[in-house]
Amino acid sequence: MRAALAGVGLCLGLFLGAALPVSAQQMGVIQSDVLVIDPERMLLESDYGKRLQAEIQAERDGLIAYNEKVAQELEAEEQRLTALRSTTPANEFRALADAFDQRVEELRLESERLSRELERRREMIPIQFMRVVQPVLSELLTEANAMVMIDVRTVMLHTSASDVTELAVQRINAKIGAGPLAPEQSAPSRD
Repeated sequence: MRAALAGVGLCLGLFLGAALPVSAQQMGVIQSDVLVIDPERMLLESDYGKRLQAEIQAERDGLIAYNEKVAQELEAEEQRLTALRSTTPANEFRALADAFDQRVEELRLESERLSRELERRREMIPIQFMRVVQPVLSELLTEANAMVMIDVRTVMLHTSASDVTELAVQRINAKIGAGPLAPEQSAPSRD
């Protein structure tokens, strides 16, 4: 009788012990103390990350188009000044040329300011992204009963099972999608 109870207990123990990993697999999260994640891949592959990158690219393209338009206008104005040189008194021409030079310098400084502002925004994208997706990553950490989630770039060796990047991208897409609409940002103004 004891042998039968021990056998049932062993079978029950094996059954219950085997049920835990199956449950963890059903959730899609490995059970581990340490998880590895690739933030760059999350940014590149998630809908939200793609949207943020597309917005910056659109702003960059807009700034390039604006700079090209200004360059064309300045070139036309320079040609107009060159045509006036022979028919305009020297002191008047000098005033026109100085005004043109001042305008060119102001536009150059403005273009540099807009470029720096756009670069600062581009550099902030990973930080903004991680702030928004942090609750999703925290949820993964909890589901895995993990103590820590480590950036894959700081890990020498790891098993692919500990890398939850793919799952994180899926969850980010499901829970955040293209992401929250940002409050009125200080987008570079080209007026």
